Amino acid sequence: MQEWANQLCENRQFGSKMTDSKYFTTTKKGEIFELKAELNSDKKEKKKEAVKKVIASMTVGKDVSALFPDVVNCMQTDNLELKKLVYLYLMNYAKSQPDMAIMAVNTFVKDCEDPNPLIRALAVRTMGCIRVDKITEYLCEPLRKCLKDEDPYVRKTAAVCVAKLHDINAQLVEDQGFLDTLKDLISDSNPMVVANAVAALSEIAESHPNSNLLDLNPQTINKLLTALNECTEWGQIFILDCLANYTPRDDRESQSICERVTPRLSHANSAVVLSAVKVLMKFMEMLPKDLDYYGTLLKKLAPPLVTLLSAEPELQYVALRNINLIVQRRPEILKHEMKVFFVKYNDPIYVKLEKLDIMIRLASQANIAQVLAELKEYATEVDVDFVRKAVRAIGRCAIKVEQSAERCVSTLLDLIQTKVNYVVQEAIVVIKDIFRKYPNKYESVIATLCENLDSLDEPEARAAMIWIVGEYAERIDNADELLESFLEGFHDESTQVQLQLLTAIVKLFLKKPTETQELVQQVLSLATQDSDNPDLRDRGYIYWRLLSTDPVAAKEVVLAEKPLISEETDLIEPTLLEELICHIGTLASVYHKPPSAFVEGSRGVQHKRLPGSSGSGESVESPDAGSAAAVTDAPPAVIPSQGDLLGDLLNLDLTPPATTGPPPPASSGMQLGAMDLLGGGLDSLMGDESEPLGGDLGGSPAMGAGFGAPPPAAMPASFSAPVSGGLDDLFDLGGGVGMPTGAYSPPKAIWLPAMKAKGLEISGTFARRSGVIQMEMTLTNKAMSVMTDFAIQFNRNSFGLTPAGPLQVLTPLSPNQSIEVALPLNTVGPVMKMEPLNNLQVAVKNNIDVFYFSCQYPISMLFVEDGKMERQVFLATWKDIPNDNESQFQIKDCHLSSDAASNKLQGSSIFTIAKRTVDGQDMLYQSMKLTNGIWVLAELRVQAGNPNYTVSLKCRAPEVSQCVFQSYEAVLKN
Repeated sequence: MQEWANQLCENRQFGSKMTDSKYFTTTKKGEIFELKAELNSDKKEKKKEAVKKVIASMTVGKDVSALFPDVVNCMQTDNLELKKLVYLYLMNYAKSQPDMAIMAVNTFVKDCEDPNPLIRALAVRTMGCIRVDKITEYLCEPLRKCLKDEDPYVRKTAAVCVAKLHDINAQLVEDQGFLDTLKDLISDSNPMVVANAVAALSEIAESHPNSNLLDLNPQTINKLLTALNECTEWGQIFILDCLANYTPRDDRESQSICERVTPRLSHANSAVVLSAVKVLMKFMEMLPKDLDYYGTLLKKLAPPLVTLLSAEPELQYVALRNINLIVQRRPEILKHEMKVFFVKYNDPIYVKLEKLDIMIRLASQANIAQVLAELKEYATEVDVDFVRKAVRAIGRCAIKVEQSAERCVSTLLDLIQTKVNYVVQEAIVVIKDIFRKYPNKYESVIATLCENLDSLDEPEARAAMIWIVGEYAERIDNADELLESFLEGFHDESTQVQLQLLTAIVKLFLKKPTETQELVQQVLSLATQDSDNPDLRDRGYIYWRLLSTDPVAAKEVVLAEKPLISEETDLIEPTLLEELICHIGTLASVYHKPPSAFVEGSRGVQHKRLPGSSGSGESVESPDAGSAAAVTDAPPAVIPSQGDLLGDLLNLDLTPPATTGPPPPASSGMQLGAMDLLGGGLDSLMGDESEPLGGDLGGSPAMGAGFGAPPPAAMPASFSAPVSGGLDDLFDLGGGVGMPTGAYSPPKAIWLPAMKAKGLEISGTFARRSGVIQMEMTLTNKAMSVMTDFAIQFNRNSFGLTPAGPLQVLTPLSPNQSIEVALPLNTVGPVMKMEPLNNLQVAVKNNIDVFYFSCQYPISMLFVEDGKMERQVFLATWKDIPNDNESQFQIKDCHLSSDAASNKLQGSSIFTIAKRTVDGQDMLYQSMKLTNGIWVLAELRVQAGNPNYTVSLKCRAPEVSQCVFQSYEAVLKN
């Protein structure tokens, strides 16, 4: 019995050593009071037990802040465990008890000089975690000592502390010179100190993108690469991420860095591997493709990526999302590794879908047979989402690899024969795309598709089938019956199906006019009179007007030859892909979104770019602040030519027809039946509903309010009517973002004379005020009647200018009255190259009529405020832009000094980067940036006593140079 009691006692003692659960269970009354007594006990062990109980209470959410002074008193101890516990308590409660926290300052100062390096490091770490402004200044001296401590463990801890302190009080850190000390630590002999210093500087640089803290040069890079081999895995990640922000001087340096980073690919930590891949993917851009090492590097990149796919599913998914980006940029890396992306039976669905996506990206003529066999197998799986994606993948293979198209169509027909509902529907959707890619090649399968018409219940599949019937109506004997069967439940269909059905029946009517007049009358009536959907109603009215006024034009528009669809419709946009490649191994590469899209309050998020290849004529761009790439926050928008953008608005596929004409000239005498900027379903903009907007077209109750055209039943069977005009764009009154302030504003000019606008005179100008581009107009009523219901819309233009809101004319405009109106604009509208580039076509409507005019805006309105380049960036960009893109102009009769000219230009966001004087001639080097991301560089030469200036402009889009010169002239002379 005694033996058993002794054993029990030993077990209890053993239990107390093995678990701390006893600290969390207490039923004592007056607990705070008892803890207070224990904390002030003379016995060290009792004191430590009391602190543990306090920490336990704090952990479960009890408020033990009342014990603050008693716990702080326990700091005066040599016991490392007790000190850690007290510091933990201090970090938690310092914010709520800032006055009490000051009591601990002396202990910090003392602990930072303790002979034990662990205590010194502990003190400096805790200092960084106490986010209290009052005590930060007291901590500067201890931190300075620890940054120069003889022990590397203390130095590396102090380096991180600087970043934390910078977050609390950036100015203090800069004033105390800690940033310079941190830069010195990059040259430290200990690799972990170097890694932590890099991590701290990177963290600070992220929140201050223009600070250029990490001034990377070949010497610094060499030190980082040396440290890379010896520091811990997380240290390696910090260093690799830093290396990714460097732009090598030439391909030799790039190759040298790649050679030293390549061993990291075999690291056990997947984060290190992905960081190394990121560095190599970026520096490969600098290597000529004919270099032997380039091929070697491609081969070395494949095995580590394949190895990542043998990890657990969550890691596999992250790896696959990154591989998806890599394959889009460089498919050759994994072109021989198709088998590793074949789906396993026990893969989770998110891994399966991602593997499927990569398989399509890697599909080529060499492996297509293998891929198709796999996909056909997947299409018989039980997982519905996976089967759908597999069927779509077969269609994508057909579009991507032309030689496999026949085999793919045959496979899809086999799948349709399975009669599995969702398989049939997906197959019909992808066959529609195959028809678009290979017209007049596989139409023999239409009969098989029509057999399955009754089983279609999903909107996308029904819409695809309707498109096929409408597009190939002349080959289907009973096309009208098939479409009529869909029409029976028209109002129960989704918008997608309704729009497609409307277009298909109009196509059918244009192909078989005598047989389908009643059907087209029915669908137009359903779309325009019985529908509440504005898109459907607008499209119905457009078709109605086209058919009633000009059948030949209707045929040309609706039955226009459609361009072939591209092989990869889901590729990430190239500039976004470049940015995501620079973020491999981060959340951005998993979300496939830039950090600015999901990091809240990200004032320091920088847009990164890949450098250009040295072996090609591409421009050298890089995320490094000191290189030519960081100049653009957004990709320069290419201004499409005028002929490319008049799309077939009537076709659900929203693709432009093969042949298009220029838009009609913007004149007040434009025929309303041909171009209606403000009619067509925009009910809120229409004045008196009883008054037809269609001019001389005549009214008909069948058309609804505001539209005058006879019903299509009265349309002649032959299509011999003359073409009276083409449709122009439908516009959108959307909101948007404003522009910076301070630009030169030209005097008002008359844009629309009263004699051309039934008594309405419009004069105006453009200005930038309070960060917004504004169209400032004076509306004058020179007619005898009151004018109301004003609205405005713009045609497409070179820079996407569009109203940011409606035209605010709040009171009726009486005869002989004028009113000032400021219309805010943004640059998020549709883009089309105009002639001249700064031309703007405008439609203004009131209760009397719709009037059209053109005006020109000064391009300086589009200069953004962050258009000032760094000097090195300016130099690199100037050299990089071809000499053919340089234009030279003379500005005559200008009597300003170079400084006065510089100040005046800066008001319009034309920034002077540098100035030098050669032989009495001042040369100003200037930069400006347009709202669409296009940069313009300038050299302005001013000779004292000579009223003629010379300005040389360089730009990647040289067509803007003439407009920029006009802005220079206007700003300097006014």
